[in-house]
Amino acid sequence: MTLKPETRDKLRSVSTPTVATALFKRGFRNQAIQGVRPLSPVEPSMVGPAYTLRYMPAREDLNKLEVFRDRGHPQRKAIEDCPPGAVLVMDSRKDARAASAGSILVTRLMKRGVAGVVTDGGFRDSADIARLGFPAYHQRPSAPTNLTLHQAIDINVPIGCGDAPVFPGDIILGDNDGVIVIPAGLVDEIAEEAVEMTAYEDYVAEQVTSGQGIYGLYPPTNEQSLKDFAAWRKLNGR
Repeated sequence: MTLKPETRDKLRSVSTPTVATALFKRGFRNQAIQGVRPLSPVEPSMVGPAYTLRYMPAREDLNKLEVFRDRGHPQRKAIEDCPPGAVLVMDSRKDARAASAGSILVTRLMKRGVAGVVTDGGFRDSADIARLGFPAYHQRPSAPTNLTLHQAIDINVPIGCGDAPVFPGDIILGDNDGVIVIPAGLVDEIAEEAVEMTAYEDYVAEQVTSGQGIYGLYPPTNEQSLKDFAAWRKLNGR
């Protein structure tokens, strides 16, 4: 999917919790990738279409060291084929005992202009990856290699990552709270609504900080709250 630059900018200005609320209003309850965290603080937010890689339990006769010499090996191919601006999302079976990738492969993604990488497993060389300043999310640091447990098997197919369904081309948003998956067909309207929600939440935060209670304000069940918000928005250019 081609992500409009203005939509990308809107998503970078909102949080994953706000997007989760916008998705929940539309009946989507399982779009947050569970159990992943950034290796280092993410600024600005990670945004891009999903390009996927699926791992399965390794079978010993098909997952020997020499398989990585094959230029068509799914892990190697995913690293070289993931488009610039996309996010590589890996289904590692929520198993961080063996690595999904290491610092050399993640550095290659960064140098190719990929927007970020997510696995529901773990990375080796996690301290080195953290120093790259590149958006990278995992469950926890992993053992040195993936040979013992994981076998890369499919590229750019529908996957599950941290219990979230991820289809190629879905839009991935990652910030310091986590990662959420936005269905591609909804991304423009979700981004627009999330910007509106963020403006109101900023107004509410300011009011609560000044001592106001939340009844009628959050959510805005009092008509006066909406009038006061409109005035605040005009004053602040929001």
